[in-house]
Amino acid sequence: MSRGFVKEGDQEDIPVVPPRAHLPDGTLNYVTQNGFEDLQQEQILLVNQRNDLIKESSEKNRIQINHINAKLHLLNGRIKSAKVVDITKQPKNEVHFGATVKLFEELEGSSPTYQIVGVDEADISRNKVSFLSPISKALLNKKVGDFIELKTRNGVRELEIIAVDYNNQ
Repeated sequence: MSRGFVKEGDQEDIPVVPPRAHLPDGTLNYVTQNGFEDLQQEQILLVNQRNDLIKESSEKNRIQINHINAKLHLLNGRIKSAKVVDITKQPKNEVHFGATVKLFEELEGSSPTYQIVGVDEADISRNKVSFLSPISKALLNKKVGDFIELKTRNGVRELEIIAVDYNNQ
């Protein structure tokens, strides 16, 4: 039957669930221990929300439950594929996954600091960048004193690595 002949009140709202952060096919889902714990907390929160909605049976709740189930499906896939990296075993003098890196840019006189984390835990407002980001790729395997060139839409920025730390988990 065509949806055009269904009464407006009988139409089911299809939940639209935005995808999680992009992880290219074949790429391992690296996460820090904190990132993994955040995924687990998100899962607990969603399950609790769903259970609360199930207690109060209504049409509106059924739609919300479907939405939560769709989010849980995506989240469970991420949790299942997560590879927790023990950052205490990373080489202390090189930039690898989990490192917090302090940079210096002479031209602007700035000293930005970034932690290299998994795609789901990346949050630029907290200076956490995905290991797939251009800056992370430029930093990987570098040491204190090394320079990187970062191509931006405003041109090329030259940054010096002035500190590498693995304590900011």
